Amino acid sequence: MVWLLSGARQRAFPVFPSVRLHDSISEEGFHYLVFDLVTGGELFEDIVAREYYSEADASHCIQQILEAVLHCHQMGVVHRDLKPENLLLASKCKGAAVKLADFGLAIEVQGDQQAWFGFAGTPGYLSPEVLRKEAYGKPVDIWACGVILYILLVGYPPFWDEDQHKLYQQIKAGAYDFPSPEWDTVTPEAKNLINQMLTINPAKRITAHEALKHPWVCQRSTVASMMHRQETVECLKKFNARRKLKGAILTTMLATRNFSVGRQTTAPATMSTAASGTTMGLVEQAAKSLLNKKADGVKPQTNSTKNSSAITSPKGSLPPAALEPQTTVIHNPVDGIKESSDSTNTTIEDEDAKAPRISDILNSVRRGSGTPEAEGLPPVGPPPCPSPTLPGPLPTPSRKQEIIKTTEQLIEAVNNGDFEAYAKICDPGLTSFEPEALGNLVEGMDFHRFYFENLLAKNSKPIHTTILNPHVHVIGEDAACIAYIRLTQYIDGQGRPRTSQSEETRVWHRRDGKWQNVHFHCSGAPVAPLQ
Repeated sequence: MVWLLSGARQRAFPVFPSVRLHDSISEEGFHYLVFDLVTGGELFEDIVAREYYSEADASHCIQQILEAVLHCHQMGVVHRDLKPENLLLASKCKGAAVKLADFGLAIEVQGDQQAWFGFAGTPGYLSPEVLRKEAYGKPVDIWACGVILYILLVGYPPFWDEDQHKLYQQIKAGAYDFPSPEWDTVTPEAKNLINQMLTINPAKRITAHEALKHPWVCQRSTVASMMHRQETVECLKKFNARRKLKGAILTTMLATRNFSVGRQTTAPATMSTAASGTTMGLVEQAAKSLLNKKADGVKPQTNSTKNSSAITSPKGSLPPAALEPQTTVIHNPVDGIKESSDSTNTTIEDEDAKAPRISDILNSVRRGSGTPEAEGLPPVGPPPCPSPTLPGPLPTPSRKQEIIKTTEQLIEAVNNGDFEAYAKICDPGLTSFEPEALGNLVEGMDFHRFYFENLLAKNSKPIHTTILNPHVHVIGEDAACIAYIRLTQYIDGQGRPRTSQSEETRVWHRRDGKWQNVHFHCSGAPVAPLQ
């Protein structure tokens, strides 16, 4: 693992107990630090793969996190960006140590110094003092630990709202609670530790050293509950899936990197840049809407098909009706479903810290050059008005329906075991995260071909798929994302009807007038029922 840091930040990390420094190389004003290779993946992904997970396990996790934070604070370092993505495991071995990653926003402080170091962090994990732009220091890391502990216990964050301004208001007011029924089985000691970590006044907030001495941490064998928390695991699966959608959005950006180039023949360069900005704005909008969904388990909602509109795919020439795979799309009302800016993976840092915005970084990647500021380009603004010189795209509702229909066709190809039809709808370089891949990113079609040839094509039993609550977000003219819940009904080896559920997100890109699936991720049950 190689980190590229400024000289000041290099001095801030001379030693770290979890990640050993092997070498330091200075070159052209930069310092390359070579650390241990961390191969265990994310802590949160490891948790959902466990067969057993209890409050005591959460206690052990937060203990390791606090020990790492304590060491940082003793070294005079404040991380400023503690969140699930930055909690890694040393290896894939059982019981591997938790390690902190990504010190890109870390700062060096003297003792308990409090000062304004700039607005930096990830929205749902920011502390009240940072949001108020007050002097801050080590306590900001403890606040983030409190948010992480809350998620470790129930699988969703303490602060969430679809409106980031309202989210920040919640955080500044410390407006969180322990709702029933999920918190009824959590011990009072665990809630007490969270309350001490999420104390608004940083001067009264518990320190890492004090938190490690809390009975729920240091006496977990007698204080923390040993009951398996299956609901927490299920919520964490959804939480993880939504975090990973950021990767899908970035994949879309790469897939559509020639979006503006292809239009330079009919529009001036300024229009091409504007088109790129339009795409970026839509990507960020899609990222907010799809990434920020709160775990379904937080506010249970009764899904009924009685008042829902069902769309059954046209079948064409398929097997006999009794064995005919079917796909149903059900749009349930989404009123009352809350969204959370906490799940957003984006790390922010204001001008005080001189860090480029994520939109600026992505735009520079699309151009294959430096930051917009370096090139004298204006920052990305709101989408510009459509130009009469460019061909008008299909109306958004029509394109959304087109994406749903294409998704239905893809799922039908899976249910039919028709790899040829499936391959025509997918990009040859299709990337995916799915249960069958055990948390790994898979690229290409060979991995999927195995299931078609050895399972799906040989299945003679009926399969019916229902797509619940499809959410489609059009990204520019040639890209779109769809997120939905997939229910698969099938007959098992003993002849009994079964139903499996998965949460899926697919990224589509249009080439030569045809939509192709370029990325998908799935959590929950395997896509193909293993009979």
